[in-house]
Amino acid sequence: MTIEPENLVIELLRAVRADVAEMRSEQREQRVRLAAIERHLAHLERDGAEFRAEIGGRFDRIHDRIERRLDLSDQPA
Repeated sequence: MTIEPENLVIELLRAVRADVAEMRSEQREQRVRLAAIERHLAHLERDGAEFRAEIGGRFDRIHDRIERRLDLSDQPA
C-alpha cells in the first residue's frame, strides 16, 4: 500500500508547523535571556559610574590634604 500524495503533504506541513513552533519557543526564551543580560549590564554600568564618582571624590580629598600638608595650597588650613 502506498501513501497518498495528499497525506504526505499534510504530514510534511505538520512537521514544518512543529518545527516553527519549536523555533518560536526558543526565540521567546532567548529574548528573556537577552533582557536579563541587558538588565545586568545596566546595573554594572551604574555600579561602575558610582564607583568612579566615589573614587574621584576620595582622590580629590587626598589631593587637597597633601597640598595642605606640603603648604602647596593657597587656601587656609
